[in-house]
Amino acid sequence: MNYDLSWMLDSALELPEAQHAILVSADGLLMARSKEVGRDRADTVAAAMSGMQSLSRTVADFCHGGAPANRPQWRQTLVEFDHGWVFLISAGEGAYLAVSASPDVDMAEITFRMQQLVGQLGKALTSPPRERADIQP
Repeated sequence: MNYDLSWMLDSALELPEAQHAILVSADGLLMARSKEVGRDRADTVAAAMSGMQSLSRTVADFCHGGAPANRPQWRQTLVEFDHGWVFLISAGEGAYLAVSASPDVDMAEITFRMQQLVGQLGKALTSPPRERADIQP
């Protein structure tokens, strides 16, 4: 399956202060990127985002304090830098959505938009390719 999902990622960036978006596989491979992100940079960030998700999931017990068998589910990783934020959320089975934004972004709105995009991406990734009805076997 090879879909160009970059237009969907670009639509998530229509929010003021949102900057870049990438879709990452659980093993760190780039699945899609917004148009302003170069391929090499997106590949590097994709690998890093996969590692960040893994680290975040590993420290779940730190906020829970319970037995590892009852470990809470990872939902989101948020990292703050001097010049902005990086949001990382689950985008379905084995995929993550990462979005960067300036410090002034509306955090609730960007998280909401990311969740909406995940719903759209899920439909696009699970829909079978269309077949043309006018082609004879």
